[in-house]
Amino acid sequence: MLAVRRCASLVRLTRASLSLTLPRRHVSSKPVENTNVETDSHGIPTQPTWSVNELLSSYPKPVITPATLKHLHELSALIPPEEGTPEHARLTSEMENLVKLVEAVRLVDVGQTTESGDGEVPDGRIWAEGTGISLEYKKEPAPFPPEGEVHGQALLGYASRTENKLYVVDTERLKR
Repeated sequence: MLAVRRCASLVRLTRASLSLTLPRRHVSSKPVENTNVETDSHGIPTQPTWSVNELLSSYPKPVITPATLKHLHELSALIPPEEGTPEHARLTSEMENLVKLVEAVRLVDVGQTTESGDGEVPDGRIWAEGTGISLEYKKEPAPFPPEGEVHGQALLGYASRTENKLYVVDTERLKR
């Protein structure tokens, strides 16, 4: 979990501190191999038709030097792993893959999106025309509890400690 947090923190800093120049690509360079995909009775493919790994394999992998990784750790107030250790190699590889993914997403051309006639982005959910989920918020009245059942603010009467109409919970954690 620490490695995931470390990578997430470093990715945020990578865009600001690295000047990676990747070639502009908007589509995968791989041709579609099989256009006749086996589907179930609802038309959903029974096997995946593409993968993120396959798509990203068409992009070059950036190189993050040990100095850059150390600098990113310093910027995020983290302690970098020792250079040459398996953890350092794994973290470098993960960071390179994350930067590759970020750059691939950044290069997507969203200027080609179509808009409906009224200037709004069309609803992308899959529904038959004329059906779907109501987008209007309807507040339904809360059901009343059975007669004699304690609810709401009256529950505070059962608490061992309260303050300003709130429960007070003592914890073992030290306050900072």
